[in-house]
Order: sequence, then structure tokens, then C-alpha cells
Amino acid sequence: MSKHINPRRLRGTVAIRADGGDLAGLIADLNTSFAEFKASMSEKDKEVAKRFDDVVTTEKLERINASISETNARYQAEIDKLNARLAGLSVNGGGDDDGLSEADREYQATFEGWFRTGDGESQVKAAMKAGEITAAYEVGDDSKGGYTAPVEWDRTITDARVEISPMRRYASVQSVTGQGFTKLYNLHGTTSAWVGEKAARPETNGSVLATYAFAFGEIYAMPAATERILEDSEIDMASWLAGEVNIEFAYQEGAAFINGDGVNKPKGILRYDADTEAALPAAQRHPLGPIAEVLSGDANTLKPDGLVDLIYDLPEDRSQGAALFANRKTHAIIRKMKDGQGNFLWQPPFQAGQPAQVLGQPINELSGLPDVAAGTIPVLFGNMAQAYRIFDRVGMSVLRDPYTNKPYVLFYTRKRVGGGLWNPEWMRYHRIGVPTP
Repeated sequence: MSKHINPRRLRGTVAIRADGGDLAGLIADLNTSFAEFKASMSEKDKEVAKRFDDVVTTEKLERINASISETNARYQAEIDKLNARLAGLSVNGGGDDDGLSEADREYQATFEGWFRTGDGESQVKAAMKAGEITAAYEVGDDSKGGYTAPVEWDRTITDARVEISPMRRYASVQSVTGQGFTKLYNLHGTTSAWVGEKAARPETNGSVLATYAFAFGEIYAMPAATERILEDSEIDMASWLAGEVNIEFAYQEGAAFINGDGVNKPKGILRYDADTEAALPAAQRHPLGPIAEVLSGDANTLKPDGLVDLIYDLPEDRSQGAALFANRKTHAIIRKMKDGQGNFLWQPPFQAGQPAQVLGQPINELSGLPDVAAGTIPVLFGNMAQAYRIFDRVGMSVLRDPYTNKPYVLFYTRKRVGGGLWNPEWMRYHRIGVPTP
């Protein structure tokens, strides 16, 4: 049977001091060194603020820092020695003394009786509530009862952050029933002519129609879990796996809606610039052409004048419902911009639930867009619902497969989705760059 030290029996013990050092002295040294460190650090901060870096102060800081580390190491070593001595110490020992108080012995007899017969449960609980029992069944030793006192753990799982593009919030979403989706575009071309009363009327040209097939893809996941973990886990593993797959699908399709190349996946909104479209075969280009670009006016950053040019480049009849789109870092850059009179371009929303405004236009956060850098497109302006469309072929489908790879249960999950540019006339790119002279 294990012996336990009852704190109430340490009468007469005033202090226990390790042979190798004085804990109180070490603590005093540590506090003194830390006080010197704070004072020196404050002096260093003042020097930095004055753009003056004194080598003497730097060396002093390094010396104090080293002293703190050494003192702390000695202090920890003394604590370790003390813990070792306490663990092996027998207080009031000798003879056949088992180290248990009368209350401990009484509790042990009651507990063993309850363990064998099931009687006396209320007495066991009452003794435990009193907080005076140091029972021989050890939490630290599984074979002596530790299994009955497991470490408490949170029955939830905290997720690492996953950045998901909110394109579904801004673009149009359409359900389809076929293997894909093809849109018919009218390129106009109808001509007319003025004629006299009796003049001949030759045939005129009619409008030209063109089709555009939107890119689709299928995304899948197949996580596995053993039958035993599904049966015994404190967490609903099946639901947790389903949630993980849902987050992963949202991340993948969000990334595709922004920058997907259209190969077995949707084609992203950033993939319709003039150079990318020109590199495609004629049959694969968008019938209405690429998205027009407005340069920022600087080779490396955004400029207020560039944003003005961007907003007013969109025709009036295509500016209804238009908004600026940028990621969070670009928002921070725009928020610091001022006009020639020192007024901030960014203005808070007029009412709850509405986006902030820049130059009188709403500005929305769209993660997935690039940061501000030379040659990138960090800002979009236009009506995203009219410019980009998402197609859902079927919702997420899940097949639970306990047969293929026993003893694992496979959760085969799949989703078919498409996306692409609906009408480039409703959108403008804002690319970082300087106009060619």
C-alpha cells in the first residue's frame, strides 16, 4: 500500500532547506536582477526614441539578462532538489506506521467495503466532499485507481483558422441539372440604313450570337475513422468529420472562385484579364471580352487618384449596385488615404449592417484577393452579382462505406460546382502599375 503525507501531521516542521542553496536568497537575487533589467530597458527605450544607441547600455542589458537566466536556473535546480527530498521523506515514520490518519483508515475500510459489495456509497461521497482524505488509490498510478480518475479534458475541439472567401455572398448562385452550363450571348451586329420612299431595301446584317461554356469541377474528400473510435469517442466523430469536410470544400471552392484556372474546377474572377484571355483558343475566350483594367498610377502601391479613375471607368448604366472589393490588408491601406484637403477617403457606414464607403462607394472585404504589390490586382470594382456566377450541380453528397477498408469506415463526400465570368461589362480590375507614356 502506498504511503501519503498528511499535511496536518507536519507539526513541528518549521522549514525545509535544500543543502545546495538558499531559496529565499535566490528569489531575492532574481527580483533584484529583474528590477535592474526593467530600469535598463527603460533607459534603452529612451535612447531608441532619441535615435541614440549607447553600446554601454546594450552590454549592460545583455549582462543583466544573462544573470537573470543563471539565477533562474539555480532557483529551479533547488526547487527540483526540494521536491525530490519531499517525495522520499517519511514524516513521523518508523515501525509499522502506514502514514495514514484515523480518518484515512476509516475511509479506506468504507471504500473497500463499497468496492466489494456496493454498500456505503453515501459515506464514501460524504468523506470525499469533506476534503480530508488522502486515499491510497493513486491518481498517478493507473493500477491503483488512476483509471477511475482520468484527466479532465474539453469535449470540444478548437479549430485553427481557415480563410474562406465569401464569394457566394456577393456573386449570383444558380442551381443546374445538367453536366455543365452554356450561356448564349448576343454580340449585336444588326445594321440598318436610311432609304427613300421608293428606294431599294437590300438585306441588312443581323445580330451575331455566341456561346460560352462555364468551367465545372468535382471536389471530393474521403476521411476514414475506425469503427471503435466512432462507437467510443466522447465526441461525435461522424459529425465532426462532416464539419471538417464542409470547411475544406468551402475553402477550396472559395479559392477557385477567385483564382481557379478552370481545369476540373471553376474559373476564378481574376482569370479574365486581357493577356490570359488572349492566350486561350478563340473558342474558349469569353464572347464579351476580358475584364477592363485601370492602373493605379504607381508601380508599387495604390493612389487616391487611381481609385477615382477606377470608379469612374465603369459606365453609368453598369455601375448600379457596384462596390469595391479588397482583402483585409488592402482595406488597411485604403483606410489611411486622404484627399488633398486632408480628409480620409474611407468613411464609416451610415447604418448598421451596411459596408463602409470609399469615395461614396461601398467597400467589401473579399479574402483571396492578392495583397498590394507590383503587377497585382488587389482591388475590384463593380457589381459582382452581375459579373460572376456560381453553379451548383448537386449539393454535398456523403456515402458511408464500412466495407471497403475494414476496420475503417470511409466517408466518401463529393460536390460538383462550377463558376465563371457572366458579364465583364459590370466589373473593372485595378492593377498596380504606371500607365505607359
